Amino acid sequence: MTDFNRFKDRVYQTFGLDLNSYKENQLKRRLDNLLTRKQYADYQSFFNYLNSNRNAWHEFLDYLTINVSEFFRDVKMFQSLEAKVLPELLQKKSHLKIWSAACSNGCEPYSLAIILEEISPGKRHQIDATDLDKTILQAAVAGIYGPDAVRNVPKDRLNKYFKQEQGKYHIANQIKTKVSFKQHNLLADNYLKGYDLIACRNVTIYFTREAQDKVNLRFSQSLNPGGYLFIGGSETIFNYVELGFEKVSPCFYRKK
Repeated sequence: MTDFNRFKDRVYQTFGLDLNSYKENQLKRRLDNLLTRKQYADYQSFFNYLNSNRNAWHEFLDYLTINVSEFFRDVKMFQSLEAKVLPELLQKKSHLKIWSAACSNGCEPYSLAIILEEISPGKRHQIDATDLDKTILQAAVAGIYGPDAVRNVPKDRLNKYFKQEQGKYHIANQIKTKVSFKQHNLLADNYLKGYDLIACRNVTIYFTREAQDKVNLRFSQSLNPGGYLFIGGSETIFNYVELGFEKVSPCFYRKK
């Protein structure tokens, strides 16, 4: 067994994270870069470092999960969500149940909350937001962002839903209280059921095809009939029919 494979096994046994579900070449290239940067000679010594230092493990997760996010990322897709998808769902029921999976720093679920506040003011929707990385979830709960994160937010919404202090943008409490955050591992944990919309964007591109199929099938099982899966602009689900979906438009798959 190679040093790299042994490392993956030990990470799974110790931390419960299945690195075999990540695309191998991509993963190895990123980890090799990390080892070089941290000046570790081999995977064994790097694992010992992760195992002896809780902060190191959280830092490693942060690196692995590539926590890049911004409000209304892929503006056209969010316009489709606001103009077509959410109004269609709201015609069927007044209170929606939504899951922002692998939510990173909270920009995505807060974007969803802002749209819902605009198109169904005063209605109480359930927005669950989850991520593998506890550190990034703490940042999401804090709801404080730099200028890059809010560059796609229209000026009227920026003034209405954010407070600017010392160059940072603080999300308003009326939006913050609409989202519930918790830790969740897409590759290992149970999925809740009964969702009308699941957003999982620019995450499964790092997974193997087998892991992608497993996650997307479980998303399908978690959605109500007629519910939507909203994925990233660089992602495609080729076998959506066998997973129980129909493709409605780029990034949007509806459960049959």
